[in-house]
Amino acid sequence: MRKLYLPLLISIACLFACSQKKEEKPATTQPAPSRNRPVQADAYVVKARPISEDIQVAGSLAPAEGTDIRPEISGRVVSINFQEGSFVRRGTLLVKLFDDDLQAQLKKLEVQLAINEKTLERYNELLKIQGISQQEVDLSQLQVNNNKADIQLVKVNIGKTEIRAPYDGRIGLRNVSLGAYVSPTDIIATIRQVNQLKLEFTVPEKYSNLFKPGKQISFSIDGVEKKFSSTVLATEYFIDANTRSLTVKGIVKGNDAALVPGAFAKVDLDLDKNDNAIIIPTQAVIPLSRGKQVIVYKGGAPSFVQVTTGIRDSAYVQVLTGVSLGDTVLISGLMAVKPNSQVQLSKVK
Repeated sequence: MRKLYLPLLISIACLFACSQKKEEKPATTQPAPSRNRPVQADAYVVKARPISEDIQVAGSLAPAEGTDIRPEISGRVVSINFQEGSFVRRGTLLVKLFDDDLQAQLKKLEVQLAINEKTLERYNELLKIQGISQQEVDLSQLQVNNNKADIQLVKVNIGKTEIRAPYDGRIGLRNVSLGAYVSPTDIIATIRQVNQLKLEFTVPEKYSNLFKPGKQISFSIDGVEKKFSSTVLATEYFIDANTRSLTVKGIVKGNDAALVPGAFAKVDLDLDKNDNAIIIPTQAVIPLSRGKQVIVYKGGAPSFVQVTTGIRDSAYVQVLTGVSLGDTVLISGLMAVKPNSQVQLSKVK
C-alpha cells in the first residue's frame, strides 16, 4: 500500500507547481520617453529703433525758504500781531517783547546827550576867547560821543524786542501765548516762502554726472494728472556713502495751487537716449556670474552668444556687441534650452 501512495503524491505536487507558474504574469515594460522632442519657444527678430532709459524716483516739494522764528533775547511777550496761517510781508511786526526798562534807559540817555551837547557848545565859545583849554573841549566832545553810542546800543536792544518777518511768506501755527516768557531757544512760529517751491530728490551714483544746473525735470504728484516741470538749481557736492546717491535740488516752474510744501513727488528722469539702437526684449538676456548671454536661433539649433548691453527701458535693452540686425533670439523657454537641444518656434515677433 505504501508503494502505491508514493507515486500518487509526487504527481499531485507536480500538478500544483505547474498551476502556480501559469498564474504568474510577466511585468509589462513602459516605453522609454523620447529624448529628441523639440523645445517650444518664442523668438524675436533683432531690430533697430529709438530707445531711452527712463527711471522714476521719489522726491518731495519744499518751500524756497523756511525759517523758525525765534527771539534774539529773553523777555515777556506783550503783543502778538499775526494770525496763524496768514500771509505776511517782509518787515511785518509779528511779536513784541517787554521793553519798558529799555525805553526808560533811552530817555535818560537822550536827556544826558542834550545837556552834554549844550556844554560842548559853551566850551567852544569859551575856546574862541581863550577862556578854556583845548583839552577840556575834547573831553566834552568825548562825552557827547559816548552818549550817542550808548543811545545807539539801547536802540539796538529795543529792536531785538521786535520780532519781524524776514521775508514775504506764510506764517504757521504759533507756539507761544500772550504773557509767556520766551528765550532764544523757543520757536515762536515758522514762516515759509510758498510762492516759490523747490523739488528735492536723489539719483543713483552712476547718473550723477548727468544732472547739471539748468537741466529740465518733469514730475507729478498723487491725485493730479497733469505733469509739472522743474529746473535743476544745484546738486550736493558729495555722494552719500550709505545710499550711493546724489541729492539734487530744482526750482519748480510756476505757482500751481495743487503744489504744496511737503507733498510727495514722482520724478521722471530721462537719463540717456539713442535714436537708432539695436534692441532686444529684456527677457531674452540671461545674466551670468561674469557677463550676459542670449540664445540665437539658427537653422533649428540654439547658439549661446555673449553680449554687452547699454540703455534699457521697461521692455527692451540695447545690445552693443554679440548680435546683429536680423538675428533671431529666443525670448521664452530659455531654461529648457541646452546647447544640443532641438528648438521649434511657436511665435516670432
